[in-house]
Amino acid sequence: MWEHILRDQLVVTESEFWACVLDGTCPDRGAPQESKAALPADLVYLLIHRVGLAEGAVAAMSKEGAVARIQQYWTDGV
Repeated sequence: MWEHILRDQLVVTESEFWACVLDGTCPDRGAPQESKAALPADLVYLLIHRVGLAEGAVAAMSKEGAVARIQQYWTDGV
């Protein structure tokens, strides 16, 4: 039963389990790679719905570029 829990529910080997319990070493779960700095959700919403930019264009922007674009919209209305 113990092997079933490790294999099917926890998805670890016995050595990985005990390394986690005794040493605090977490098993490799294939953590997502660090992504570039994400834009704040409210900024993305404004750029898409107020400024009228396409989602792809917003996704390609850096945070600095996105902030500059929303500031241009607020200043010039364009």
